[in-house]
Amino acid sequence: MADITWGFVGLGNIGYPMAINLRDKMPNRYNLIIHDVNYDAMNRFAEQVNGMRDRNAVDIQYSFDLADNARQVAEKSTVLITCLPSTRIVQDVYNSILNHGTLPQLAEKRLFIDCSTIDPVSSQEIGDMLHKAGCGHFVDAPMSGGVVGARAGTLSFMFGSAENLEEQVKSALLLMGKSARRMGNQGTGVCSKLANNYILSINNIASAEALNMARQWGLDLRALSDLIKSSTGRCWPIDVNNPAPGVDESAPASNGYAPGGTVNIIKKDLELAMAGAKASGALLPLAEKAHEVYCAVEEAYSGKDLSVVYQWLQNQA
Repeated sequence: MADITWGFVGLGNIGYPMAINLRDKMPNRYNLIIHDVNYDAMNRFAEQVNGMRDRNAVDIQYSFDLADNARQVAEKSTVLITCLPSTRIVQDVYNSILNHGTLPQLAEKRLFIDCSTIDPVSSQEIGDMLHKAGCGHFVDAPMSGGVVGARAGTLSFMFGSAENLEEQVKSALLLMGKSARRMGNQGTGVCSKLANNYILSINNIASAEALNMARQWGLDLRALSDLIKSSTGRCWPIDVNNPAPGVDESAPASNGYAPGGTVNIIKKDLELAMAGAKASGALLPLAEKAHEVYCAVEEAYSGKDLSVVYQWLQNQA
């Protein structure tokens, strides 16, 4: 592949470390243009990348530029990655790219990779909009692994694209993660993410309920958690994100519920799954009660890790 320019829009809690890993691992001859509405985040990115350059004994340039808006990024980027917090913001960013006339032609067709978790209908509409405008290919590629995975470069991506784009998309995503799986055509990435996070939203509550119940029974929660890890109740909230403080010292619960993934985000993803299920006629019998719980937990613990459901349950007694 010839020397090309890449773009990255969205330097939030997950997007920022993704962009850092991208700049660190992408070919040094490539340029990276970044943009975020938070200029402090862009300046922090510049300082960190310059620090990487200074610490490296080899003469590596780590070329990058800061852009004033997403349109500027898109005009020069052959590959543009977005990682944004909501459907509305994703729509606004892509509308801003298209609302100022035709994008200048590049040597290669543009590849837009959206790593945001948004509803499937909106994702499909954005893809259709870019296709009709002749702007390039659009891929939905949400990820699993949260802030910890983004920092470590161990994210798992699930993406929807045309089959002939599979290897190109994988090679881009693996600069920021450990795995990337094509789930089907455009739109299947976000659907897969919402199915996964629906399971997480239920397991997170069930794990908190079970450990709170066990605590009231007088059980040793660390011993119980070890048992569950090798039993049929095994799940990510017990394996990695144990909700009971002191059981796993590396888990958010043992660190004041400082977030990996916030209760706000899991509530948002549950709502997206519920909307998608309603549109397709799928039944989610547990969803309404789970949503009721997350609304209450968000009101009490906004910004805390999703495992704070355990703390909320204790306060209901």
